[in-house]
Amino acid sequence: MIDIKNLSKSFGARTVWSDISFTVNGGEMLALIGPSGSGKSTLLNCLGLLERPDKGEICYEGKDITRFGRRDIRRYRRDTLGYLFQHYALIETATVQENLEVVTKLRRSSQRPANTSLAEVLDRVGLTGREEEKISHLSGGEQQRVALARLMIQQPTVVLADEPTGALDDANSTMVIDILEGMSKSGCSVVIATHDDSVRSRCDAVFAVHDSSLVGSL
Repeated sequence: MIDIKNLSKSFGARTVWSDISFTVNGGEMLALIGPSGSGKSTLLNCLGLLERPDKGEICYEGKDITRFGRRDIRRYRRDTLGYLFQHYALIETATVQENLEVVTKLRRSSQRPANTSLAEVLDRVGLTGREEEKISHLSGGEQQRVALARLMIQQPTVVLADEPTGALDDANSTMVIDILEGMSKSGCSVVIATHDDSVRSRCDAVFAVHDSSLVGSL
């Protein structure tokens, strides 16, 4: 469970959001909606400790992660957090397998056993036999599938997804949401920033970022 309490963020004189509070339970998939520039991605970045809020708390398992030092931040990102970026964040000069092996090595360093093999994950995302292809040779939809495979190998308990279907066709969009929904049903807390009504309709709760505040559940 992630519990957000009285969170505020500004850039100079511009207030992005002020004193927002909400909770994402384990097994719940929540959508953040709102116009471009409303602060959805900034909120995800704060939940993932890529940015710091100006004030407020982000509590995971009773601990305020905004107070974490560098070592605890690394551990949180490695063991707890999965991030599905809008632009995939893959190593383009590496192969599909090499990108996924980065995650398997991190899992070994954390001494967490893997419950899913690389072959099983590639089959699930429809990339069996594509292990040796360079990321730069894949389409956008295929790259997002690799990012999904990476997420499934990582097995996080918190998933943040920033416009995960924004540049995808219907088939790839459906695959993305099916897998995120499956992770949610297995106990993950999933937060999705989206403009996609089909994504919104699959979520358990919907919050709108509007005029520096959060309105929901819609």
